[in-house]
Amino acid sequence: MKAFESKDYKAFSMFEDRWALVTAGTPEDFNTCTVSWGSMGNVWGPNGGDMSTVTVYIHPARYTQEFMAKYDTFTVSFFPESYRKALGYLGSHSGRDEDKVANSGLTPVAAGDGVTFKEADLTFVCKKLYEHQFDEAHLADSVKEYYAANPSMYTQVGKDRWEPHYMYIGEVVEAIEG
Repeated sequence: MKAFESKDYKAFSMFEDRWALVTAGTPEDFNTCTVSWGSMGNVWGPNGGDMSTVTVYIHPARYTQEFMAKYDTFTVSFFPESYRKALGYLGSHSGRDEDKVANSGLTPVAAGDGVTFKEADLTFVCKKLYEHQFDEAHLADSVKEYYAANPSMYTQVGKDRWEPHYMYIGEVVEAIEG
């Protein structure tokens, strides 16, 4: 058992209560976005066992989704409450338009093959196992209604209607507590 697997991470409330940054890329080429949707669990282990995973959901309108598709490593970083304003900034500005990380005041640092932030108090370094965009035909009516009720959030520039999120499942290869 890896050391991080025996910790109590409050899997059902971490994303909702604390938010997180999902960062994909390398120290030379990365982007990050704030997320409040995610989960932790296990799946697909070798020799009949399980592997620890983090699942995150990224909308295709987010610049970070391009980096998630391009790279095999991503990080999910959690921060003390005192950084809520920086996470809010990163969630409301695009790396397409500015150096939002520099403008947020956070300090990017290498984490395995990926990137996290010096200010994070917990980072999961993940190796991408699965990527798929949700299929609208298989979404519950209440979920379709949610997307339709928020068209400005879930419609990409140049598209005429909303699109559902991508799901990324990553194997946790390291947990960094800082």
